[in-house]
Parts: sequence; C-alpha cells; structure tokens
Amino acid sequence: MGDKDADEQFFVSDMFRGREGGPRQRPDLGTVREAARDIPVYRECDVLVAGGGPAGTAAAAAAARMGADVVLLERYNHLGGLSTGGLVIWIDRMSDWDGRHVIRGFAEEVFARLPKDAVAGPEPREWGSRDPARADWWSHRTSAFHGVITWSPTIDPERLKLASQDMLLERKVHLLYHAWIAAPLVEDGAVRGVIFESKSGRQAIRAKVVVDATGDGDLIAMAGGRCDTDIEENDIHHCMNTAWLFGGVDMTRWIDFKAGQPEQFAQFMQLGREQLRFFERPFVSLAQRHRPVHGAAAVRVLGAGRRRPDHGGNPLRELMALHLEFYRRHAPGFERAHLLYGAPQLGVRHARRVAGVSRVTRAQWPTGLVHPDEIGVSPSLSPKFPNISIPYGSLLPETLDGVLACGRHIACDATSHSFLREVPQCWITGQAAGAAAAIAANRSLAPRAIDVSELQDALLAQGVHLRAQRRAAAA
Repeated sequence: MGDKDADEQFFVSDMFRGREGGPRQRPDLGTVREAARDIPVYRECDVLVAGGGPAGTAAAAAAARMGADVVLLERYNHLGGLSTGGLVIWIDRMSDWDGRHVIRGFAEEVFARLPKDAVAGPEPREWGSRDPARADWWSHRTSAFHGVITWSPTIDPERLKLASQDMLLERKVHLLYHAWIAAPLVEDGAVRGVIFESKSGRQAIRAKVVVDATGDGDLIAMAGGRCDTDIEENDIHHCMNTAWLFGGVDMTRWIDFKAGQPEQFAQFMQLGREQLRFFERPFVSLAQRHRPVHGAAAVRVLGAGRRRPDHGGNPLRELMALHLEFYRRHAPGFERAHLLYGAPQLGVRHARRVAGVSRVTRAQWPTGLVHPDEIGVSPSLSPKFPNISIPYGSLLPETLDGVLACGRHIACDATSHSFLREVPQCWITGQAAGAAAAIAANRSLAPRAIDVSELQDALLAQGVHLRAQRRAAAA
C-alpha cells in the first residue's frame, strides 16, 4: 500500500502467512442424497435477526423498541459475538478526532447499563485532547491514537453479555441460543425466513423481514445475493486471531518497560518473532480498582479465510501457552503470569461483503460526503480525514428483497472495511437495520421501499447521531 499505510491502516501488527501456503485441495468423494421432508414451523414473527453479535443485538433492540415482534437466532449461549465471546474487550473509537461522541444510540444505551467498574477509559472531558503527556499515557491503554485521546474503552465481557441480554428480554425479544441457520426461505426473489437447526432438530421460522447479522453475510450468500471478497493483501483487517487473558500480571511494570525503554522493547519483539514466529505484544485489559490488573494478549495470523470449516485444529491455542512461557521469561511484570481465559470464538475479521445498492468507498474519505440516506456516522481512520457517512443503501443487497445486512459484511470496499467491521460500527449498522426492518414489517413494504426520512427520524429518536436528516430539515 506504500505511502498510504500510515493513514489507511489504523491498527497494524506483525503478520505472517501460515505454513500451509494456501488452501488444501480436498478429494472428490462424491455425493449423498438427502430425502425430502416436511420442516415444522417453529414461529412466525415480524423481524428475524440471524446472529447475536454486536450488530444483531443492536438490530433486535432497535426493532423491538419500535414494537416489532422479534426473534433472534444465535449459535452460542450469549450475545455480543466477538466483543464478548471473542474477548475483543477493547471497544474501538466512538468519538471523532475532535472529541465529538458520534457513535451513540445503542452504544450509549448499553454502556449506561454497565457498572462503573466494568468500563475503563478516559473521561469525556479528555476526548479530543492533544495534550502530549496525557495522549502518551492513554496510548499505552488503547485510548489515544495519532496523539489524540479518544473514547475507546475497555470493558468487562461478562457484564456486556448480561447487559445485552437484559435489554433484549426487557423488550420481549424471543432469544434462541444454540441455533444455527441451515438455509434461507426464499420466495419470488425475497427472503421470507430461515430453516435452522438445534438440539431440537430442523425447524423453520417465517418472518416479514430478515436481518442478516451473521458477520459473514452467510444468509444473503445462501439466498443468492452477490458478495465481494477482495482484500487488501498488506492490511491486517482480513486475518484471524484468538484472544486470551493472562492473570497475575503487573501491568504497571509492563507499561513502564514498553514506554520507557523503547530499544529494549524492540529487542523483546524481535526475539519473540524469532522464537515464536507468530508473535504479538500484550495489551492492557480492564484495569479495575478493586481487583488485580490482568494483561490481555492477542495473536493474529494473516492469510486465513472464514468460509473453510476444516481448519485442522486451532494452532493459536498452542501459541497461547508459548506466549505465556515467553512472557514469563522476558516481559517485565509477567514473571508470575498465568492463563486466565482463552476466547471460545475465533476472531474473524473478513469473509465477504454484500454487494449493495450503494457502499462506502475509499474515494469518499477525503471529501466529507454526507449521504442523503445516512444512517450513521463513523470516525475516520486518521485525523487527516473527516468523519465517514454510512448510507442506508450499504445495508440493502443489490436485488435480493426481504433482507437487510448489518455488521462487518455491509457494502463497502476492502479498505473501508478495515474500520466498518469494528464493534461500534456494527452497533451503528445493526441499529439502523433493525429500525428499517421494523418499519418495513409494519408497513408491509420491502426494506428498499421504505421512506428513508422515516427511518432517519426513528434513529434520531433512538439517540443516533446523524447529519443528513438535519441538513434536509434546515433546507
């Protein structure tokens, strides 16, 4: 990517290609025929949300708040996706480079439900500050970038699971855990529900509108919707990782070493790469006043795709133990570290992106473009660029009706995907998709046929930060 690396790769890491060098060729073993059968209908609803990650949780909350009868299917036993089960406990920037809180709505609601000791981050008075000393202090706690302090808190994932579930149950969302989508129900070019599987067998749900919050666009792809899969080869955003937590760590000593001895820290990183090859530095986890401070570390592996189920095991589990041993020997503050918890979910950043009615593109970044169908505003990757407008058209498949996309597979180019896949942006697009689905179901319309002004009014009423609707009103 050359000279644009600094401005277009927000979070860089040391990345390596796997030993296999490419996808394995599987032998052709023929096929088997599955007998036709009748599938019992489990439930009918207004809005069906497929996936309970950040986007799906926000979608279900928004739709139910508008009075829709909502069902949410989730393959695990909790909500939050990678922000909880993936231990992505650092929540990316929700303030822009001037300190304005632009990712709001559902994000504010869920944070208001978290206890004070479940969130660690700078106070609002510091957001946007460029004070060198304070920015340096927060930079070692994942809350300052490019010399600017941002609202990028670290959270307790178990509290986020509970707060998310409480919100949906209060709004009468019907939650189905341990349920996996097997196939979409498609009639006349529109998605009308899904067939899913669970311990109770194979069942169906009919819905007026479906929200694909799978993270990989699985439902839309299965229904025949076109998707994009191109990537930026040198960017981190398409690799996979497993995160874990180490306990018994003196993070003050570690930060003092990392910040105060740059040459020794560089030697530490070089030695780690030489000995482990796939190597990552530890990051600060939730720093709580009344509990020991733990260190959190994540390892990232470049070149692994999401759509192959046959990974042949997870080598990152072995790396977890190897990192612990290396840190104990070489990382100040980690002498008495122990393994606390490894994420049960594999951290996948990219598989496919929906080909939408419109999309967010790299060409948009420097222009300050405000889409007339704006449904959310994201901070840009660098202070060099203004905020990024997210259009409603990025949630709408080109031709497939009855379904909306949200989360990391919305329509965008590969470079813009690097930040649109983050947890706060998933909250934005999930909330918009849920509100749009509720309007479409209530008015018996296809999602592409709803009045965007009505959607924007609904989002403003839910606390979302928008600019397009306000500009239209002023005109």
